[in-house]
Amino acid sequence: MEVWIIWIIVIIALAFIEAITVNLVTIWFIASALISLAISFFQVPFIWQFGVFVLVGILLMLTTRPILKKWIKPKEIKTNFDRVIGMTGIVTEEISNHTIGEVKVDGKRWSAISSKKIAVGDEIVIDDIDGVKLKVHKLEK
Repeated sequence: MEVWIIWIIVIIALAFIEAITVNLVTIWFIASALISLAISFFQVPFIWQFGVFVLVGILLMLTTRPILKKWIKPKEIKTNFDRVIGMTGIVTEEISNHTIGEVKVDGKRWSAISSKKIAVGDEIVIDDIDGVKLKVHKLEK
């Protein structure tokens, strides 16, 4: 069997794996297999072809994968649940470090917890969500 046929089989197999996984790993080795395929037509020994395949694949993956991952990363769509993080609200029931209080944020009432005591009427900022409770801190003016 001709060596170039082996590279064609490798390219097809890697393309199939990339198509079913979509992890951006084998795509770089497809490119390096194409380079190895081109080298095979110049009667370069197979060990050199394989070396080029491995080295170029790893080099491409390490240098361009992080950039491409950022570029094609899908935008995160905030739901009603997590979109309140960072918003401000008003305390409607006192919050202390051992007692769950209540806050009004975006026209809705939420259970809230804090590491410090926050009085009714104080403004708060939502830091995080823990289960169905908002983690808040007092808005310092």
